Amino acid sequence: MKISANVQNSQGKHEVTLQTNDNLHSITIPAKSTGLGSSANGGELLFLALATCYCNDIYREAAKRSITITGVEVTVEGDFGKEGEPASNIAYNAKVEADASESEIIELLKYTDTVAEIQNTLRNATAVTLSHIEAISTKLGA
Repeated sequence: MKISANVQNSQGKHEVTLQTNDNLHSITIPAKSTGLGSSANGGELLFLALATCYCNDIYREAAKRSITITGVEVTVEGDFGKEGEPASNIAYNAKVEADASESEIIELLKYTDTVAEIQNTLRNATAVTLSHIEAISTKLGA
């Protein structure tokens, strides 16, 4: 599975395009009120990625067990310090309603934590590489 995310930002414009294999779609995230940058910060989106991954994986793993889920709630919290410092104290809470016993749901919740790909990516400290940069000067005579 090949995944990509693209952000295009300029004064008053913020466009987000996501792609998984051939499935291309966009999500709406407004520009900052100042016009430049995203109204959502990277930490919020990182935590959203964790919550979304776990939520989607709950449904995936429940289907394998023939459990019908009627509701999922996931909250992710953590701390960011000074500029350039990584997040710390990341923890998440999950609540699931399903047509199964409490013990089956708890087992589903615990198992899903072990196979949630975004959680495992962070847990394994996967390298992130700046692979290409391009500078376009708008300065006259540059």
